[in-house]
Amino acid sequence: MSTFSNADTGSKPADPYKVANKEGDLSVSEKIEALDKFVSSCKFGMMTTRDSSSGRLVSRCMAVAAKEHGGVDQLFFTNTESKKTDELESDSHVNIAFLDSSGQWASVSGTASIETDRSIIKKYYQPSLKAWMGDLGDGTHDGSENDPRIGVIRVKMTTATYSISDKTFIGFATEVAKGTITGQPANVNKLREISESEIQTWRATH
Repeated sequence: MSTFSNADTGSKPADPYKVANKEGDLSVSEKIEALDKFVSSCKFGMMTTRDSSSGRLVSRCMAVAAKEHGGVDQLFFTNTESKKTDELESDSHVNIAFLDSSGQWASVSGTASIETDRSIIKKYYQPSLKAWMGDLGDGTHDGSENDPRIGVIRVKMTTATYSISDKTFIGFATEVAKGTITGQPANVNKLREISESEIQTWRATH
């Protein structure tokens, strides 16, 4: 596989920030539970799909409706007649990005399926969905839990990368200032990666 490089740093790391902030000695449960907590605090994520007609990537803000299998399955309500369901039928690969106001972030890659099983819809249905679906006045498409337009996008996580921090604002600013003066990378975040095999193992037991 070809790679891009625009520099030769010899034996020194070309990305010292990643080296300084990446955490490696953590259990699977620690990594997934921390990610799950962060996703819950964000509530909203940007879901990226691919438009099959143009090949372009498209992102939409989506609210996490529920999580299953210990947080590695994320569920989102959708209107089954929207364009994103067509895109997912063509290409099930998605990415969901979460970001908070302090700059903490998470990137979740996975595959999506569209579910219309009414038992799942009723389990997680929220009355506020009616505001987004509308009542068409025909007794069927009324935004209720029985409205056939209401479906669930289930995203099965494949891999994830995220960055969280326990630094205070002063601690963060101090690290950045020190790095600016010394040229040493700022150690301000906990950069973590969750592999596909780790997620598979977790899903099998939750």
